[in-house]
Amino acid sequence: MPESKITFAPRNASAFVTDVKKEVNEYFKSRGISKQANGLMILKTALILSLAVGAYLLIILQAFGLWATLGLCAVLGAGLAGMGFCVAHDALHGAYSSKPWVNKLLGYSFDFMGANGYMWKITHNVIHHTYTNIPGIDEDLTVSPLIRLSPEARRYWFHRYQHWFALPAYSLATINWLFMKDFQQFLKSDIGPYTSKKHPPFEIFTLIWTKLFVISYQIVIPLLVMNVVWWQFIIGFVVMHMTAGVVLGLIFQLAHVVEGPEYLGPDEGGNMEHSWIIHEMHTTANFARQNKILSWYVGGLNFQIEHHLFPQVCSIHYPDISPIVKQVAHRHNVPYHDHPTLRASIASHFKMLRMLGARDPVEMAT
Repeated sequence: MPESKITFAPRNASAFVTDVKKEVNEYFKSRGISKQANGLMILKTALILSLAVGAYLLIILQAFGLWATLGLCAVLGAGLAGMGFCVAHDALHGAYSSKPWVNKLLGYSFDFMGANGYMWKITHNVIHHTYTNIPGIDEDLTVSPLIRLSPEARRYWFHRYQHWFALPAYSLATINWLFMKDFQQFLKSDIGPYTSKKHPPFEIFTLIWTKLFVISYQIVIPLLVMNVVWWQFIIGFVVMHMTAGVVLGLIFQLAHVVEGPEYLGPDEGGNMEHSWIIHEMHTTANFARQNKILSWYVGGLNFQIEHHLFPQVCSIHYPDISPIVKQVAHRHNVPYHDHPTLRASIASHFKMLRMLGARDPVEMAT
C-alpha cells in the first residue's frame, strides 16, 4: 500500500456518495446486466486487435507502395493507441472480465504496445486514481519536464511556449515508454506516495522480455524482412509512434488539464477537504459525450468522471450510466465538468497550457 500521509474526508460526509453508488448499481441490477464487458465490447476488442495486426502484416509484407505503407504506419499507430484505450485500459483496471486471468491476459496488450502494465497499475490505477490532480503526488502531472501541467510544478523559461510544442512533445510518449520511462520508474525508490518501493523479480523479468519482444517486432523483424533502406524504416517507425503518442497523450490530458477541474491539495495536517469521490468530481472532466465514434475508439475515456467513480465498470457502459451520475451530481450541487465537443476540450487544454506556462499570474489571467 502507498505510504501516504494524505487523508480524505469520510465517505459518508456527502449524500451524493451514497446516492450515486445506489442509483448506478440499480441501473445494472434492474436490467440484469453485468458490469463487465458485453458482446459489443468483445467485438470492439476483436476489431481493434485486427486493425493493429492487419496493418502490421501489410507493412511487413510490403503489400503496397512506399507512400501507402507510410499511411499504414499511421494506421498501425492509431491501432496501437486503440489497443491501449479499448483493451488494455479496461483489463488493467480489472473491468474487462470478472475472471482475473482474462484481465491479466488482455492486460499484456499494453506491454505489447511497448509500455509496462505492472508499472501502469501503480502510477495510474493507484496513484493517479487515488490522488487525482494533487500536485507533487499525481504522477500524471509530471509526465515530462518539457510540459508544465500544474501550478505547483517548477516553471522553466520554455514553458512560456509549451502550447506551441505540446503536440510534438506528446508524440514522443510511446517512444519514451519503450526506451526510457518504464526503466526510470523501476529504478526509482520513491514513486508518488510510495517510499522505498521494491518490485517483484517476476515483474522485472516481464519488463525485460516484453521490451525485447516489442523491439523485435517493431525494429528487428522489419529490418530483416523488408526491402527498405534504413532511413525509410526510421521514417515509418517514427510516424507510427508519433501517431500513437499524439492520440494517447492528448486524450489523457483532456480529462484533467482543462478548464473546470481543480488542483486540490491537503492542509498542513495532510487532510483533504472532500471525501475521495467528491474530490474526483472536482478534479475530473468529461468531453464529447455525444460523439459515438469517438467514444467507441477511446474506450469511454471521454467519460472520465464515470471512469474515476467506477473504474471497475467496463467502459462500454459509461455512456449509459453517465446521465445518472450527472443527474445525481446536479441534485446534490456537486460539480460535473463536461466539455460538449472534442474541439472545445482541446481548445480548453491548450488554453490551460498557455496559462500554466505564463510567466506571472497576470499573464495567466489573460
